[in-house]
Amino acid sequence: MRTTIPTRRTLRRAGRPLIAGTGLLGLLALTACGAAETGNSGSTGDDGEWTGEVVIAQPNWVGAAANAAVAAHVLEEDLGIDVRIQQLDETLAWDGLDDGSIHAILEDWGGAPEKEQLYIEEKGSVVHAGELGVVGHIGWFVPKAYADANPEVLNWENLNDFAEDFRTAESGDKGQLLNGDPGFTSYDKEIVRELDLDFEVVEGGSEEALISAIQRADRDGTALLTYWWEPHWLNADVELVEVELPPYSEECYEDLSSIACAYPEVDLPKFLNADFAENGGIAAEFLKNFRWSTEDQEYVAQLIQGEGMDQADAAAQWAEENRDKVEAWLPEQS
Repeated sequence: MRTTIPTRRTLRRAGRPLIAGTGLLGLLALTACGAAETGNSGSTGDDGEWTGEVVIAQPNWVGAAANAAVAAHVLEEDLGIDVRIQQLDETLAWDGLDDGSIHAILEDWGGAPEKEQLYIEEKGSVVHAGELGVVGHIGWFVPKAYADANPEVLNWENLNDFAEDFRTAESGDKGQLLNGDPGFTSYDKEIVRELDLDFEVVEGGSEEALISAIQRADRDGTALLTYWWEPHWLNADVELVEVELPPYSEECYEDLSSIACAYPEVDLPKFLNADFAENGGIAAEFLKNFRWSTEDQEYVAQLIQGEGMDQADAAAQWAEENRDKVEAWLPEQS
């Protein structure tokens, strides 16, 4: 998300350097809306141009806002197509893709596997639209200062030895593992149970709550074990270190009720309503072409969340600074 990125620190996974990322789930405090309206809101004319508006789902994290804002800016300013951004959590967005009230999800974290199976494999109402270009990773993190003082905490097998350090009023006599918005993809309760960890998963309630807790722990030098992810704009400002869980494997995720390993790396995909993908003309072609880097997304998310810029203005600034990338996305028109 950037042409020039603010100086960023190194985010580390169990002592190994990682690229600090964007706001895949930054705070817009976007609340999940009700079920999407049914019925498609546009059609393709004889000239191949989309008539009506394109509806893009925006789940409640700032990386999703960055995606939607830039895509909407290009559709409107370069292709003359009206766009409506619909704030929805992932599961409701998939229902909208199925019934045609939503045309696109531009960043999917795999939080609705049953719906993916139903709508893609069984009904054929949703199709894969390529990768976004951003690689996502979820894990458990502690502040670097705490990790430096207690390096053994970076292996899950030692977590119970440190549980007392993470106790809070909400977790009782167990250590606290702070979670975020209930709509986020999370298997933390299953991992804690299956690994027999003396921790309680406490719902922070929002991405904003996680950000505030991380910033407070970083400022005060206090212990915190938190669900977190990359890319995210905050990783440029706060150093976190990931706790090493048992390695991810496909077998580990065969039964989602008994996961006992790390989250996978995810090449974040895009999805379109199948009818729109086939008949959406240049609008659909552009969304298939839309692909940018973690750094691009991070830049826009930082403008939105870190600097408080309106997301439409942030998208316009990025597009102006990255005209070559925008041009590469545009469909050829006769």
